[in-house]
Amino acid sequence: MRIAIPRETEGGEPRVAGTPDTVKRLMALGAEVVVEPGAGLSSGIIDADYAAAGASLSADAVKGADVVLKVRRPSAAELKGYKAGAVVLATMDPYGNEAALGAMAAAGVSAFAMELMPRITRAQVMDVLSSQANLAGYRAVIDGAGEFGRALPMMMTAAGTVPAAKIFVMGAGVAGLQAIATARRLGAVVTATDVRPAAKEQVESLGAKFVAVMDDEFKQAETAAGYAKPMSAEYQAKQAALVAEHIAKQDIVITTALIPGRAAPRLVTAAMVASMKAGSVIVDLAVERGGNVEGAKAGEIVVTENGVKIVGHANVPGRLAATSSSLYAKNLFAFLEIMIDKAAKALVVPWDDELVKATLLTRDGAVVHPNFQSAAPPPPAPAAAAPAGEDPAPAKPKPAPKKSTKA
Repeated sequence: MRIAIPRETEGGEPRVAGTPDTVKRLMALGAEVVVEPGAGLSSGIIDADYAAAGASLSADAVKGADVVLKVRRPSAAELKGYKAGAVVLATMDPYGNEAALGAMAAAGVSAFAMELMPRITRAQVMDVLSSQANLAGYRAVIDGAGEFGRALPMMMTAAGTVPAAKIFVMGAGVAGLQAIATARRLGAVVTATDVRPAAKEQVESLGAKFVAVMDDEFKQAETAAGYAKPMSAEYQAKQAALVAEHIAKQDIVITTALIPGRAAPRLVTAAMVASMKAGSVIVDLAVERGGNVEGAKAGEIVVTENGVKIVGHANVPGRLAATSSSLYAKNLFAFLEIMIDKAAKALVVPWDDELVKATLLTRDGAVVHPNFQSAAPPPPAPAAAAPAGEDPAPAKPKPAPKKSTKA
């Protein structure tokens, strides 16, 4: 059982899918682990660390590998080096990337999308969305504070009092709750909003104030499964007015709203940005999905005419590469562990397992996930022309014309 940990080829991706710690754990399960040289450098892991953990180092790490562990989906060029039937674990970003899914199917690999992991108790240790979003929420506050240029906590000095910064977090999921906790630890006055009534208690438990129109419709705006119900146009207008009034008074705004498979919802309009005072900062964690903030640009810090900074860093978890790689590698190990027969020390994928079925995208040359059935493999390449000096295959002879029976 050969497990490969290659370098990430996508630009701007400093994370790595395995650490010396997970290498040791994989080897304890009977695996041979091969790491591509330099795979962990951007995460603060040198080749010697992998070697000390027992891994082999090879530029052809994926050659003949039964399992390939990655951060990002393999490119078409990478897939050429994978053997058919290899198990590939990565964040696959499948929505809207039908051609890429088709390419993985055509390569014959069994591709698993870690971001499709069900959010159930058993799978918590495998939940890459939570582990990475948690770090993104923390980093968003650090980035916002760095761009703000002022102190966050209230300070009373002989030269005068420094007021505490006001931070507003929009969205109280994993990233939002971590942002709230971090901002509170840094001494800011924190408020937050979310479309789910249950979020109010979570926000307040962290010491922040919840901002929402608290009418009867809001109190019933959550399904039994914990998802938000669509709100009426009247409620949306009231909530938008409340948020707009609140944003105008804030020093830092952090937006975290993402919907799988869809563009990020627009939470902050240009008019709201224009209402903020010069020097204020907005950090948009959804910028790679179109952004929650009007005017945000992926990979850029935009300074508006009224002096507001809109921070749109891409791959925010990657800005904490050492920590995010450590957590991500443990997520992968926990999932891969259920595919390994500990007695036989061999890869035995339990195809009927609920976690396997929920995350499996491609298998045996086909796209098998029900949500992406339309992503067919690319058509086969046209037949090559015959080499010079050789005749092409002879054409079938045409049937002789029938004789006429007429006089």
